[in-house]
Amino acid sequence: MIDSPLCHETPAWARLQAHWRQEASHIDLRAEFARDGQRLPTLSQRAPHLWADLSKNWLLPGTEALLRRLADGCGVLDWRDAMFAGVAVNTTEQRAAMHWLLRTPPDAGLLGALPPARGWGAGVRGALQETARTLQAMLHLADEVRADAAITDVVHIGIGGSCLGPELAVQALQHLAAGGPRIHFVANVDGGELGAVLGRVRAANTLFLIASKSFTTAETMMNAHTARAWFLAQGGSEDAAHARGIARHFVALTAQPEAAARFGITRVLGFEDWVGGRYSLWSAIGLPIAIAVGSAAFRALLAGAHAMDAHFLAAPPETNLPLRLGLLDVWYRDFCGLGSRCIAPYSHGLRRLPAYLQQLEMESNGKGVTRDGRPLAVATAPVVWGEPGTNGQHAFFQMLHQGQDVVPVEFIAAREPVGGPAEHHHDLLVNAVAQAQALMLGHASDAAHRRCPGNRPSTFLLLERLDAQALGALIALYEHRVFVSGAVWGINSFDQWGVELGKCLARELVARQGSGDWAGVDASTRELMRLSASAPSQLGV
Repeated sequence: MIDSPLCHETPAWARLQAHWRQEASHIDLRAEFARDGQRLPTLSQRAPHLWADLSKNWLLPGTEALLRRLADGCGVLDWRDAMFAGVAVNTTEQRAAMHWLLRTPPDAGLLGALPPARGWGAGVRGALQETARTLQAMLHLADEVRADAAITDVVHIGIGGSCLGPELAVQALQHLAAGGPRIHFVANVDGGELGAVLGRVRAANTLFLIASKSFTTAETMMNAHTARAWFLAQGGSEDAAHARGIARHFVALTAQPEAAARFGITRVLGFEDWVGGRYSLWSAIGLPIAIAVGSAAFRALLAGAHAMDAHFLAAPPETNLPLRLGLLDVWYRDFCGLGSRCIAPYSHGLRRLPAYLQQLEMESNGKGVTRDGRPLAVATAPVVWGEPGTNGQHAFFQMLHQGQDVVPVEFIAAREPVGGPAEHHHDLLVNAVAQAQALMLGHASDAAHRRCPGNRPSTFLLLERLDAQALGALIALYEHRVFVSGAVWGINSFDQWGVELGKCLARELVARQGSGDWAGVDASTRELMRLSASAPSQLGV
């Protein structure tokens, strides 16, 4: 593996600290625009399917060069090449992270973009052929479902990456969904969510998708068993040959087909263990996307993501957008001391993007040790949060403009509308541009309560249109950006052991509740469990 020093022990880290203290901490964006007529072209660029404006960020002419030296010192591009070579960059689980392979055409030229000394791992070509076969099977099933007039509703049951990514994509591409069944998503173990969905569908006309890599995810399996019981109570059958049988009305998206078979599911789409949950929408987990928009649009989604993969591999560091954004995130978190980032998609279709990015970034990089277990002395993942515009303007933008905390804002918009009156879309875009301008310019006033300090940073990502290719490119951009910042920090961005702790404790509490043995459990937990005792649990399922 690559021998990388701790990021804060590199010479570039000390230089960046000095650069912040002596120069960048005094930046005034208004003065920088007035001084430098080349600021916009220098700090903006095109990338696949979008245009990025970084010019309203706290960047001086030498900042990005220093950040690239930091990336060099931490071996970021070496780790990038290792990931694309099929090396087990997920070091704690000894797995590759080849989600990018799921969107790679069999005849793609990514091989030529890798340094000759690395090349592709021996198993990558075989994996590429297997993913192509799985994709073909998934798209065939999706087109079958779309053509089946008896199926009016699809209920996708998953959680985390098995739900957030597909839900985001289905909502974003809803304008392409003419002719397909209605798609519903259930993630929360709160029975109210599943109950509300089941109240809107008929068993005879519903297809259930059970998405769990292990087919043991507690919340997903509780919802799956409840859906199964409801289906049988509504006249469904366990007989595989029956027209209303589980075999016809349930599909499993899992790496454990034997577990699915024990559930009664015979139609299974699988994927490899190198497909992480939050990177899985490109795999069989994306079946609800393909059902919603059809196979051609799903292939376009993959093509857009692949275009961003190729950009990440081939673009020089100065114009490599995932690299620039990932390093910008490190700059804000560790040198400027900014602890959160606001995501403001000015698009109803992207309303789940903030939630999706919360998981992608905070589950990937919310860690305090390096991939080899060394403690980090620096801050890592920021808090990612947000809400679509223009709703956010009437909720939290007050704090962004006049609050004590400086929060970098990320505006995402599409140049062309995908539905609704053109004048609505024009006003939407104007609002996004105006908010970015207002954060930078601020407002001077004799009345203190009306003053806005300005000089508040933002990034603007402008898609040509919100189509399948642009969405694929946007999501892949964020995936690689998170990888870049994680590589600087020396983090394994592909595991999530902190998520497991609460699950283990929940199972232990269920066992204690059954046995009545509360020895060694703190008073608060005991009392909360006593007060909750009227709710029987299936968390051990």
